Amino acid sequence: MKEVPEILYIDDEVNNLIGFKANFRYHYLVHTASNTSEAREILRNHPDIRVIFCDQRMPGELGVDFLHTIRTEFPRPIRILLTAYADMETVVDAVNKGHIFRFVRKPWQQEEIVSSIEEANKFYIATSMLDIRNEELQKAYHELDKFAYSVSHDLREPLTGILTAIKLAAGFDEIERVREILGLMEGSLMRLDAYINSLRDYFLLRRGELELSDIDFNKLFDNIVQFYKMYTKNNQVALNVNIEQLESFKSDHAVLELVLHNLLSNAFKYQRKDSDQKEVNLSVVVRDDTATIEVRDTGVGIPPQYIKDIFRLFFRASNEAEGMGFGLYNVQNALAKLQGTISVTSELGHGTTFKVVIPNK
Repeated sequence: MKEVPEILYIDDEVNNLIGFKANFRYHYLVHTASNTSEAREILRNHPDIRVIFCDQRMPGELGVDFLHTIRTEFPRPIRILLTAYADMETVVDAVNKGHIFRFVRKPWQQEEIVSSIEEANKFYIATSMLDIRNEELQKAYHELDKFAYSVSHDLREPLTGILTAIKLAAGFDEIERVREILGLMEGSLMRLDAYINSLRDYFLLRRGELELSDIDFNKLFDNIVQFYKMYTKNNQVALNVNIEQLESFKSDHAVLELVLHNLLSNAFKYQRKDSDQKEVNLSVVVRDDTATIEVRDTGVGIPPQYIKDIFRLFFRASNEAEGMGFGLYNVQNALAKLQGTISVTSELGHGTTFKVVIPNK
């Protein structure tokens, strides 16, 4: 949030507007309006306004009525009523209709205005933080519901497959049939292992502070090439690596590895099966305290309508899509932790490119 509060002062007397701005423009960012229509336009154009002062006796619309009607569209600014007619009816209306934070009598005193702004600003910060926490809590509850469903469904599926295979194998005498069943069991176990790894990554991102260390991308990428060596050989996929690093770079090694393995796993997984030239290109350029990483594949590509959804938790573009819907969600959360960004371009049938930018720590 901004250090200097933005204030809106509404009064139909021009001299009052000039006087207010002259007194407070060096301490606050002040907007003024001579009528409520102009005030609404200012509120739309300046969403960071924190405090609204409004005169009660405005032409065409009382201050109380104005402060009441803007509550739906502009709920956060703190409302203060200016009035020289502080009768009981006005007070009751202001509290019941306008949810007024405070009254200030006209003609106002500078000290009272300053006191009102400071108190209103503190209240604004407190309520805004509460709103943010409520939004985060709602998001957490939503994720927890999806998480509970995913665990019960995605853990049960491979286990059910293994149990079914065991029962089938018990009725076979032919070794070839048993081997076929063992292959099915292996597939189920591999899916289960991948899911457990995704869960590990999910909780890794919820640990405390980053564990920073010097990152040697030559060594990091060499380990990655070795890790995927058997896969690339058996599936005839070329993994091409390019590194440009002439300066030191600090980051969290585990979180950075998580990002790379999730992106590379997808790049290998979604290669076109009918292609004779399957490639995954991994590159990094470390320059000006920033690491720019690209993972480019020659795979099936992502349908345009799903690009905006691929980072959602448990999202799968179709029932045929492999994976558990954790990978890119974990990538996005990992990059948020590293204060990095990710962008994606894709063309159906030609491949996908993920570009990651991470600042030096």
